[in-house]
Amino acid sequence: MTTTIDRRTLLHAVAGAAVASTATGTMTSAPAASPATYTPKPLSLDPKSIKGISEKVLASHYENNYLGAVKRLGAIRGQLADLDFAKAPNFVVNGLKREELIALNSAILHELYFDSLGGGGAPSGALRDAITSDYGSLERWRAEFSAIGKAEGGGSGWVILAYTPREKRLVTQWAADHTTTIAAGRPLLVLDMYEHAYHMDYGAKAGAYVDAFMEAIAWDNVTSLYAQASREG
Repeated sequence: MTTTIDRRTLLHAVAGAAVASTATGTMTSAPAASPATYTPKPLSLDPKSIKGISEKVLASHYENNYLGAVKRLGAIRGQLADLDFAKAPNFVVNGLKREELIALNSAILHELYFDSLGGGGAPSGALRDAITSDYGSLERWRAEFSAIGKAEGGGSGWVILAYTPREKRLVTQWAADHTTTIAAGRPLLVLDMYEHAYHMDYGAKAGAYVDAFMEAIAWDNVTSLYAQASREG
């Protein structure tokens, strides 16, 4: 019989393993880091003013889902700050880092969601011109965006209108759960851990492949990408 484990159960299991690791010394051989602090934003709208979405729903959404994600992110980062990555079990590292991404993206995307509500009307100026250029018309974009949201009905995920610097255009993005990427992130260094990236050279010795990668990083490129990303925000 197959047993389904939800994220809450998984996180509790990982946290329990992390506590157990402390007792056996896994977390004590390396100095603890200071966890990064994520400061929550105030609700950017009047929850009484949004037609079609009640004050009760918006207040609950902000207080429970958004602030809950921020609180969860802080707890996860606290565990990561205490973790000795050189000795921690793989499933603990994997579980905590996955949950960190989920919580971080949840916080970021919720902020953008709340910022997207209010006003009404239609886009104007440069944004209108960009949508018209990239989609053919405002109506075509609206139909696509709405269709994606409806297609996700009964499931979970996000619909996002994003600007991609690579293509210098707008993209209407489907996102599953919160794990697709850090919202608006610009990657600086990427390691492919799919088997197609190393199996022909290393077989099952993925660790040897990682070691080789770490010795072959083009740091000049990483530095250049960082300078560009920090300038453009």
